[in-house]
Amino acid sequence: MVNQVTYNHRKEVNGDDGRPTFLEAYFAGCQVLVTEEDFYDLSMDYFSRCAKMNVRYCEPFFDTQAHTERGISVPTILNGYLRAQKDGLEKYGVKSNWIFCFLRDRPLQEGLDAYTAARPWATLAGGDGKGLFHAVGLAANEFEKPPLLFEEGFRMAKEDGLHITMHCDVDQKDAADHVREAIFDVCGGQGTERIDHGLNALDKPELIPALKGRSIGLTLCPHAYHRRQKTEILFPKITRLIREGIMLCINSDDPTYMHNVWIDGNMQKVYTYCDLSKKEMVQLCKNGVKMSWADNQTKTDLIQELDRVDVT
Repeated sequence: MVNQVTYNHRKEVNGDDGRPTFLEAYFAGCQVLVTEEDFYDLSMDYFSRCAKMNVRYCEPFFDTQAHTERGISVPTILNGYLRAQKDGLEKYGVKSNWIFCFLRDRPLQEGLDAYTAARPWATLAGGDGKGLFHAVGLAANEFEKPPLLFEEGFRMAKEDGLHITMHCDVDQKDAADHVREAIFDVCGGQGTERIDHGLNALDKPELIPALKGRSIGLTLCPHAYHRRQKTEILFPKITRLIREGIMLCINSDDPTYMHNVWIDGNMQKVYTYCDLSKKEMVQLCKNGVKMSWADNQTKTDLIQELDRVDVT
């Protein structure tokens, strides 16, 4: 028997009706990760599923704070992930570069300490570091936690030569303002390189030319929004972003907590409900390659393979 769990996505808005939020369920699930082998096995299961969906390259998000607070050491976590990064490529042909996240509902200093501890596993400027992660981002509840709260962490990462992505959840309080802040204010006004989600950019029309002018892409996860928005409301928004020429790609959002809907299911939803052509679907895949932080050879190989897809 499969238990059907529903979430109260916004306790801050909806009130507490006894159901867990998605994040409460997620962090509760983290409790089973204890040993290096646990983190390795989790990652290898993920790469196995990627291979079955014909995914060749991915950029998984992770954090350490949810584990170190339970007494799990940073080497236990990151050595497990690092071994899986190598073995996932060798066994399944899935190349990965990872993204370290600051937990935005925790104190800034805790996040800075977490980054400092994880730094030896990064891909640092000059070729130093163990090469597990090459970017930083944000995770956890962003209610009244705007991006600039972690500006110091972003600056540290940029000085180390890492990329910056910015989580701007959909329909959260001040969501469009978070997008604006990500574009114009973080990293000393240079802006983020990508925005995760960011659908509420449509709430402020001036943000659309700003995204285009600064070449900031959006990583959309349609199923995550479809759980809370009607089909006839959500997918015209995504279609509009595509027609406006915004660089966006389709992703999965914690799929095991999202009704087991992975990247293939998210792509299928966009294909069906946005009424896209096969050529447009291939272009979304190309966008994902262009927006990624893969090495140039990996990008070239993937684009050439996509060019061979029959879209007639």
